[in-house]
Amino acid sequence: MTIQTRLIEYRHGDVLLEGFFAWDDSAPGQRPAVAIVHAWGGRGEFEEQKAVKLAEQGYVGFALDMYGKGVRGNDPEENERLMTPFMQDRVLLQERMAKGIATLRQQPEIDGTRVAAMGYCFGGLCVLDLARTGSDVLGVVSFHGLFTPPGNTTGQPISARVLCLHGYDDPMAGPQSLLDLAAELSAAGADWQVHAYGNTVHSFTNPAADDKAAGTAYDADADRRSWRALQNFLEETLN
Repeated sequence: MTIQTRLIEYRHGDVLLEGFFAWDDSAPGQRPAVAIVHAWGGRGEFEEQKAVKLAEQGYVGFALDMYGKGVRGNDPEENERLMTPFMQDRVLLQERMAKGIATLRQQPEIDGTRVAAMGYCFGGLCVLDLARTGSDVLGVVSFHGLFTPPGNTTGQPISARVLCLHGYDDPMAGPQSLLDLAAELSAAGADWQVHAYGNTVHSFTNPAADDKAAGTAYDADADRRSWRALQNFLEETLN
């Protein structure tokens, strides 16, 4: 096994974006691919490590970019400033997600018919919106994502399978929002499932999360269990 990586520049309108692509060049043929969408701070080492980890498991990993090449937040205030335009303009969010998926499908190492997407926090909302628009990706996985509906996809069938991996005590997406999401996904005819982890808050996959006052904290058990759930989902959905 030899994991290779490269950076891929692409554009959405006037914005130059840069994704991180990882694959095992010893594996023959085209492989299924998983797009990874970053949290509110922008694409960084966390998402790149996930892309490499997926490549080690036989997939192609692509950590896509929502903000722009080299654009990162350094603190919660900057992160909020970067995320807010997309929360206020969900069409922009959806179109940028679609551009990232299209860029992934252009890569020669992948089987463009076997693509899924996963995301963390803000990225979890992004992959849910991808499914909500009727994208033909085969599945989406939200890790401690936001559930707020976009308002422009009501009545749109969802063909992608949906998996939400969620801290039940997440203050940013409480139990009622989880029930609302379940009703939304059922109405759209989605094949959906939710794994809710008890006594678990936001950002449970991020070892650097340690702000209990803000409702964010790493949880090793939930991190391990959610990755296993992801593996099972991808095995069923892409292979």
